Amino acid sequence: MKQDIALRGSDGPYLRSGQVAEQAGVNPQTLRYYERRGLIAEPARSPGGHRAYPPETVTLLTVIKAAQRLGFTLEEIAELIDTGRRGHPTPGLRARAQEKIAEVDAKIADLVTVREALTAVVSAGCDSLTRCTCPDCPLPSADLAAGRTPEESRPK
Repeated sequence: MKQDIALRGSDGPYLRSGQVAEQAGVNPQTLRYYERRGLIAEPARSPGGHRAYPPETVTLLTVIKAAQRLGFTLEEIAELIDTGRRGHPTPGLRARAQEKIAEVDAKIADLVTVREALTAVVSAGCDSLTRCTCPDCPLPSADLAAGRTPEESRPK
């Protein structure tokens, strides 16, 4: 059986796909996907044809996953990484981070509104989405959803 010759990078031996994926906490298909998207460079190949990633790929994958958790899209991350690869500072990072803060604030406001509505439903004792019998029900009725006003929906 033919053995692969170990390749070495600037930070030590190259890593196979499974090793990189395990250390970065991603699956091997993610590596290929990120290669296609240009987020990570296509790796060299060992004499046996295995992908041989430099160790710094693990760090880059960790950064990519952290940026995703902060709300950045892969397209945004690719642009920021590309700017950094060209040896330039990424002043766009600050502006994009401020945009993400505004998005997070908007989501928080929406969630507060949802929480308040749910609290009102619980407090009112609502028992049905479409035919609630509690007085002063905070839920919009099916009649309202159908375009009828509350006055038109009341029994006469």
